[in-house]
Amino acid sequence: MGAPGTGKTLLARAVAGESGVPFFSMSGSEFVEMFVGVGASRVRDLFEQAKERAPCVVFIDELDALGKARGGGAGLASNEEREQTLNQLLVEMDGFAPGSGLVIMAATNRPEILDRALVRAGRFDRQVLVDRPDLRGREAIVRVHARKVTLAPGVDLTLVARRTPGMVGADLANVVNEAALASVRRDATAVTNGDFEEAMDRLQLGLKKAGLVMTDDEKRRVAFHEAGHALVALSVPHADPVHRVTIIPRSIGALGVTLQLPTDERYVLTREELEDRLCVLLGGRTAEEIAFGTISTGAQDDLERATAIARQMVCRFGMSDALGPLTWGHNDGLRVVRGTEVVERDYSEETARAIDAEVRRIVEVSHSRAAGLLGARRVALDAIGRALLVRETLERVELEALAGTPWRLVTAAVA
Repeated sequence: MGAPGTGKTLLARAVAGESGVPFFSMSGSEFVEMFVGVGASRVRDLFEQAKERAPCVVFIDELDALGKARGGGAGLASNEEREQTLNQLLVEMDGFAPGSGLVIMAATNRPEILDRALVRAGRFDRQVLVDRPDLRGREAIVRVHARKVTLAPGVDLTLVARRTPGMVGADLANVVNEAALASVRRDATAVTNGDFEEAMDRLQLGLKKAGLVMTDDEKRRVAFHEAGHALVALSVPHADPVHRVTIIPRSIGALGVTLQLPTDERYVLTREELEDRLCVLLGGRTAEEIAFGTISTGAQDDLERATAIARQMVCRFGMSDALGPLTWGHNDGLRVVRGTEVVERDYSEETARAIDAEVRRIVEVSHSRAAGLLGARRVALDAIGRALLVRETLERVELEALAGTPWRLVTAAVA
């Protein structure tokens, strides 16, 4: 089990190739038909053939199409054909001896909806998590796919792995493919670092919107907005390093982007790191306030993400001094629907007001902190904003040259 594209089916094929025995592979959707009884018949036929060819491996891909929990739950209508097919599969899995040489494997990216009888001991009782690759895994995967293309001297595949956190094997294969296409578009014979950068930008940010024409005022506002993000990220101690800042519009709706490059894989975030992340998110809106004396709609996504982080700090992580080390609300109830998240409200109206006040306080403190940092570095803010207007894209080295003073000196001055 694992996220889509992590290589579950590929792993099953590798098992078949290494085992040297017959391999029977079917998708869960191939068993389920409109006519009652067809799916159960196909299950019986599959296992009869497998027993005749034993020892062998039986692999069922997309098991959730076949093994979804029966009964529908919450009074929903059930599917009689699918349930009969699942029942037949359960019977067949109980019908062969452990020493018969028949091994059954399955893959799914939705293990939480599988029927409990399917994953009990004696059936699919061994669950193998094929997780998203870490930094070393991503680098190894990129190197495998990069064998198929001609790389220019000096190509840094480690940088590609660092710039793609959260991507799975299928995504990384697409990155290499897009980089090869980028090199073809410029009539080159080898793939360079620039081609990989273009490929990652295309996949993460969307296509460049060359036809979008902004007014001079809009472009200037976007430039200072992104300059605010970048300068705050350069000024706080726990922010991910800034890799690049651009004000080239992208098809995802972003008029500008500040790309930060994590230095390593993180599985735990401290309170200070989350506070710095909030400060960076609010840096764009704050820069608009300082440079123009007014605000715009460009910070909508930043505000949504900042509010969500602040609420998680209060309700999930116990990082509020006013409310203490407690969690508020559960995701398994059916009380309040907030977006796509179902939250059980297990606290009073008074506590709800306290949570709202604490979320507001955390965001406002981060806003004030961003304003102090940018006010202390107003010269650097203006320099980065003007440079973006001229060059549209700035790399980290250029940003550091424009920013000048290290963050430690600035933080000490603000404090």
